Amino acid sequence: MQIKTNRKSGFTLVEIMIVVAIIGLLAAIAIPNFVKAREQAQLNSIVNNLRITEGAKDQWALENKQGTGASPVASDIAPYMKNSKFPPTLIVGEVYQINPVGVSAVANVTVKLGTYANPGVITLP
Repeated sequence: MQIKTNRKSGFTLVEIMIVVAIIGLLAAIAIPNFVKAREQAQLNSIVNNLRITEGAKDQWALENKQGTGASPVASDIAPYMKNSKFPPTLIVGEVYQINPVGVSAVANVTVKLGTYANPGVITLP
């Protein structure tokens, strides 16, 4: 004689709630790190654009026999930039200031990136 049991296999409500809670906890930990990493990547791109601008400015000064204090304009350094274009590709809508030779170029941003406040001025480290 066999006893019939109506036992259906599946997950209980408690098991499902535990899994959802664990996924929510992991998401709460991971999402702020992704935001911070994105801001840091944007900041690194802006600093890299400033380095490229400085290199183009120095190359312009050398080729045109200009010394410290000479003020190039965007059309002067554009030929020394990638695709002969200044400003470089904008990351967050920043505005680049070339400044005279011997003075570092700066980028003005209107959003908060890392330790720079909103609005902020980003310079080469």
